[in-house]
Amino acid sequence: MTHEMSLDEQDRFLTETMERDKPRLRSFIRRRVKDADQAEDILQEVFYELVETYRMMKPVETVTGWMFTVARNRITDMFRKKTPESLQQPVMDDSSLTLEDLLPSRDAGPEAAYAREVLMDLIEEALDELPQAQREVFIAHEIDGLSFKEISAATGVGVSTLLSRKRYAVLHLRERLEEMKDVFESR
Repeated sequence: MTHEMSLDEQDRFLTETMERDKPRLRSFIRRRVKDADQAEDILQEVFYELVETYRMMKPVETVTGWMFTVARNRITDMFRKKTPESLQQPVMDDSSLTLEDLLPSRDAGPEAAYAREVLMDLIEEALDELPQAQREVFIAHEIDGLSFKEISAATGVGVSTLLSRKRYAVLHLRERLEEMKDVFESR
């Protein structure tokens, strides 16, 4: 793909690529996104970005890998937007406490609302600090509710490796929560 392609060649290449990779890409997305409409939207976004990238004369070396990366990023973006819903999920497997239980009430006045907003920003920031592999397994398990076996089947990564990644993510998040607690207690 080092020579410049005509629009007809681009169209043919893009059509063939999308037809070839659509089933695997759809399956990849569906394993991570339970809602079929949302999964289809993400698939279409990936294809749209592929077309846009080629139209801007920025050919991609490994198209299939690039599309899976774009899909993974869109899924992560979707989960970030859904954070308020995910607050009802248990904080850790062995706890009946949810993140919602740990945050100030929405109805407790302006100070509590502000504290809640600050805490949510800090939690998002802490998630963003994690290495990608740890963040992905944490989000897939804690927010999406996938089992380690399901994550392993979807990613090809062994369950013990996933457990280790999640453990390091949890340790980092606990450390950050402790720092947040110290900040709030000192006020």
